[in-house]
Amino acid sequence: MRLFKAKLPNDNPEQKIIERRTIQRGNAFMGIFIALAIFCVIVLFTYQILGYEGYQERVLDGITSDTKVNPSRGVITDINGNVLATNVSVYEVSISPQDIIDASTEKEDEDEDKDKDEDESEKSKITLYDYVDPMGRQHTGEKMNDMIATVLSQLLGVDREFVLKQAAKKGRRWELIAKGVEEDVADEIRKFIDEQQLKHHEINLAASPKRYYPYKDLAAHVIGFTNTDGTGIYGVEAYYDKLLAGTAGRYITAEDAHNNDMPFTYESFIEAENGYNIETTIDVYIQSELENQLKQTFLDNGSGERVCGIVMDVNTGAIKAMGVYPSFDLNDPFKLDDYFSGELEGLPVGCKKYNEKHSELLYKMWTNKNITETYEPGSTFKPITGTMGFEDNVLHENDGFYCGGSYNVEGYGPISCHDHNGHGAVTFTVGLQQSCNPTLMQAAQRIGKERFYDYFRAFGYTERTGIDLPGEVYPIYTPEKDFTGVSLAVYSFGQTFKVSPIQQITALAAIANGGDLLTPHVLSRVLDDDGNVIYEYETNVRRSVASKDSCDRITKILEEGVSGDGGAKNCYVRGYKVAGKTGTSEKKDKYDKETNSYPYRVGSAMGFAPAYDPEIIALIIDDEPTNGVVYGSQVAAPYISRLLAYALPYLGYEPQYSESELASVETTVGQCVGADRATATAYLDSLGLSYETVGEGDVVTSQLPEAGTSVIKSNAKVILYFGDDSATSSVTVPNLIGSTAENATQTLTYYGLNVSFTGTQSAGALVTSQSIPEGTVVPPGTVIVLSVAHTDGTD
Repeated sequence: MRLFKAKLPNDNPEQKIIERRTIQRGNAFMGIFIALAIFCVIVLFTYQILGYEGYQERVLDGITSDTKVNPSRGVITDINGNVLATNVSVYEVSISPQDIIDASTEKEDEDEDKDKDEDESEKSKITLYDYVDPMGRQHTGEKMNDMIATVLSQLLGVDREFVLKQAAKKGRRWELIAKGVEEDVADEIRKFIDEQQLKHHEINLAASPKRYYPYKDLAAHVIGFTNTDGTGIYGVEAYYDKLLAGTAGRYITAEDAHNNDMPFTYESFIEAENGYNIETTIDVYIQSELENQLKQTFLDNGSGERVCGIVMDVNTGAIKAMGVYPSFDLNDPFKLDDYFSGELEGLPVGCKKYNEKHSELLYKMWTNKNITETYEPGSTFKPITGTMGFEDNVLHENDGFYCGGSYNVEGYGPISCHDHNGHGAVTFTVGLQQSCNPTLMQAAQRIGKERFYDYFRAFGYTERTGIDLPGEVYPIYTPEKDFTGVSLAVYSFGQTFKVSPIQQITALAAIANGGDLLTPHVLSRVLDDDGNVIYEYETNVRRSVASKDSCDRITKILEEGVSGDGGAKNCYVRGYKVAGKTGTSEKKDKYDKETNSYPYRVGSAMGFAPAYDPEIIALIIDDEPTNGVVYGSQVAAPYISRLLAYALPYLGYEPQYSESELASVETTVGQCVGADRATATAYLDSLGLSYETVGEGDVVTSQLPEAGTSVIKSNAKVILYFGDDSATSSVTVPNLIGSTAENATQTLTYYGLNVSFTGTQSAGALVTSQSIPEGTVVPPGTVIVLSVAHTDGTD
């Protein structure tokens, strides 16, 4: 189509050529114009319609400030509501270099009378400050940046030159000086800001939450801790991090390039959602006592690879306590305990080998040995073998066996008993109580390889327990296709396979509860900030592994072994029935080249109570005892006894004493000081305690033993002092170590001293330690606490 027509004579060819070219140029220009128009329409459509939201967001990003609003991390409590992990405010301290520069310089007119139409000449005047720094030193005539650098360096412990360097950055409105500043230091900074009237954001404090653990090292390996970003990296903090963390909010405001508010309103606030609160199954009172006993185990017996322990509810799988010693402070997790830091001696601080070893030791200190490491359970596995035999009806309590000190296994040869002289002819009951290896090997032969392995799998020894803590390891065991008669023999008494402590206590808990294998757990409930229950853990029965009858029969054998003359008699608790078993295993994967032997042992003990209607089971393990004694009956069982002696009354179980136990029942002496003579003596009469009065007067001025002291009721004597009289006579404490409990009691009574016991007092038990050393001079009536245990036991 022609858009331009020229009226020229038809007979002029040159004119026709000109006309044609003119038309072509016009069409070309018009086509370009139309194309440009179409292009502009497309671009406008793309920007204004299709890309509106995206480009609007880019524009807003350029003019808005988006501030993250941190949520509050959820609180972690024990089962009774005691706070194990919470949040406290710490502060981020920053400065605004440009505000410091602006506030340091005042502008004054040189000549106020100059013509207003003329340019005004300005002169910079530097403002100088007088102040007293945090060290109490007077400063006169300093610039603002010097003043701020001096004060912040002293309060925050940062380098003064660093602060000056940050303060010199022109055009900058924010430079970080320090993070994690505690409230008391923040208060000092606020005081300085007020005193110097720094009102232009020269120094800024921004509050942020910091994780705080009120009990410091209590249950450290269960609770875990967070990193500097507030993310859980161990324990409950890590496993339930998503529940605890919450969701961050946002605060959006419009600002210009100079960080000033825009003249129009554009503001949005998205509220942060706080994390959920976690109620654990841990009981701080039982946890505290467990850790006391782990520490005492460590101090008494030493340990090359730490000690650990667990207390579990046998009916629900709830973990009431779980600990490792040595531990660490959750509020300062990067500080090595003395036990670990000793391994750095001789290494130059800061060298590569030092740093590598330091990191290795930190990781080891943080790991929860109960779930991240494996060990050979040894004789604590023997009740499992017995339960298998009862369940398949191939084994009975009075079945006879013979132990000559070893048992010959086809394909291997003789495998010895811990008693190399042999136990002789025994029933299965006695064989289990005396931890006789040949008895268990013969019992396992009756069960057979296939059935034994079926039960081994059913009791959970080929899988993880599924506990809700990070880092649980898999067991180490022989695959079924490679399981031989030799495997059967050594597995029967808990050797040559490895499990974690949590696996072992879970399997033994199945015997205690009547045959159900449970999933152990530390979560009780998940709650919101208003206390509403979001989730509550329900007991998870993985499977039934044995009948209640079989479990009850094994329990009876174990209890009679504790209350009688079994290898676990150090698990005895006066007034309670305890089913227990001890174990000692050899570490075949740790060879000593110097002695050409495998000298390292693991001593352990377990006990559940009340034996015939159990609620709790406890397991304590000393990995590589170093103080000369290695048997679980001595390095673990006495501490199980003390732990249960505390836990059972705490859980509401009243002691039921036998006639023989009544003679050694203890009572707590109350406060008599301040009472009149008649009231004090009547009170002691009501307790059944004998007493002696010294001095004149009617008001008790002092007493021995002091109030709150525990004494054996039948032998105790309380001395009450009246008036100005006090203890004038003295007694020298005798040596009681190695004495029987009965002889020690008689000796202390003769000396006019009172006695209290920890551990078993059954026949044959000996005093292993005394609270006040031999030769110490003390007043009459002083209480001597004696630790008593059987020292003839092996596993």
